[in-house]
Amino acid sequence: MDVSRTGCFSGLCTSVVALVLGASGLLLADEPSTSNAESNNPVTLTVAEARRQAEVLHSAMHAAVQLTHHRYYKEDEGLPIPAVVVEEMFREIAAEQQVELRWLAVEGQAMNTDHKAKTEFEHAAVKALKDGKGNHEEVSGDLYRRAGAITLRNECLKCHVPDRKSTENRTAGLIITIPLKRKAVAVE
Repeated sequence: MDVSRTGCFSGLCTSVVALVLGASGLLLADEPSTSNAESNNPVTLTVAEARRQAEVLHSAMHAAVQLTHHRYYKEDEGLPIPAVVVEEMFREIAAEQQVELRWLAVEGQAMNTDHKAKTEFEHAAVKALKDGKGNHEEVSGDLYRRAGAITLRNECLKCHVPDRKSTENRTAGLIITIPLKRKAVAVE
């Protein structure tokens, strides 16, 4: 394995996390800054604000997984698959922004049982995405959920659709859950 490629791959991940968190920060710029003492006061988002944040995160994650797969992932080099690398970004975003992200199997094989639809919302999202809709959303209590389409290109199909008869793109999903009320992020 070429170490320079691994370093570049790792550097890309760091850069993408910074970009995504930066984009999230720009979207959250309307929130009042808080000191550590005030950070227990909840921040409230409108559904429109949560929707916009989810759209930006979806675009960033879709680009991250596509570009990482296309430019840096080589099957025989022992690197983690791009979707797993992007899941590391999911954990960073959850810790920094209190936003949950999760893959959703739509067409083809789920590479992880955690990606299978479990809830009523997720089953409805799978149906909507299979029907060609770009996304499916719901507001439930203080949570905004959005499932958006992720394109599975030819290089993804080797694993996701091993017995395929064509190389046409397939669809996977990305679920983004944003709390409409959450703790303010403290400014130090």
